[in-house]
Amino acid sequence: MVWLKAFVAAFLATLIFHQGLFGLFYLVDLVPKAPFNMTPVGPLGVPAVISLAFWGGLWGLPLWALVRGRVGMRHWVISLIFGAVGPTAVAMLIVFPLKGIAVAPVMVVGGLILNGAWGVGTSLLMRALGERSVKTKAPKAS
Repeated sequence: MVWLKAFVAAFLATLIFHQGLFGLFYLVDLVPKAPFNMTPVGPLGVPAVISLAFWGGLWGLPLWALVRGRVGMRHWVISLIFGAVGPTAVAMLIVFPLKGIAVAPVMVVGGLILNGAWGVGTSLLMRALGERSVKTKAPKAS
């Protein structure tokens, strides 16, 4: 059940935190496109924002695997760093080139900020869904 919660939390974090911050960037003219892109994308023709949220949900699984055993500030820093670096690196180094999208330095910075917010948001939503990080004890050496 925890993995379903991780998927749902990360899916929702994409819609709330990632797209919410993207919306703020749009309002202050930092990005030219509006958030919540409803343009259908292949292969299923779902709105782009739903596709993005689905992939965000999948990214929530390794994120939770990394932070579930961390407590305190370490949990939040790992959520921020993993969120910022992992999805941004894959988008900029794999997805965008496959789609023929040129990557500019400002896009990298924006991606790090947006995805970092997603990572922290995912952990916040995991808490809202009742999951807590539990520090695991290392097995004693014999």
